[in-house]
Amino acid sequence: MNRNARTALLAGLGVCTMTGVGFASVPLYRMFCEVTGLNGTTQRGERAPGATGQKITVAFDSNVAAKLPWKFTPERRADTIDIGGRDMAFYTATNLSDKPITGSATFNVTPAVAGKYFTKIQCFCFTQQTLAAGETVRMPVLFYVDPAILQDPDARDIEEITLSYTFYPVDSGKTAS
Repeated sequence: MNRNARTALLAGLGVCTMTGVGFASVPLYRMFCEVTGLNGTTQRGERAPGATGQKITVAFDSNVAAKLPWKFTPERRADTIDIGGRDMAFYTATNLSDKPITGSATFNVTPAVAGKYFTKIQCFCFTQQTLAAGETVRMPVLFYVDPAILQDPDARDIEEITLSYTFYPVDSGKTAS
């Protein structure tokens, strides 16, 4: 194989490799964020470890994308909970349109360093939500704050964690105007 053919082959291999890395980067980044809590990504768990007797305030925030005709609000704006204890919050969503619409919620936690200690047991954000025309539903989220937060020098002084959700239409072509 001559030098030009070898260079062309290596360049083609480089392009293929970079394309593969480009496609793999989103799921790999998502997995990295879930493991580390980077950028406020929360954890998933099955049960709370048990209350420690120390308290932290959790604030609840809600947002709706402009193309989704829903009203979406937390039932309470904040709650003081036991670190390590299981807690539950409710959000209410109403479809303001005259047809069924499916939405999907994204979420994050601030401050971002608290993400790896905020664990959801059950959440409406794990699945898509379809609301009939004019329908209102209550959506629960079961969660706890991992007691390991008390041992982290960067997180142990946090007094309030904000859990924020944003609902987006699943198929923007089917939303009402």
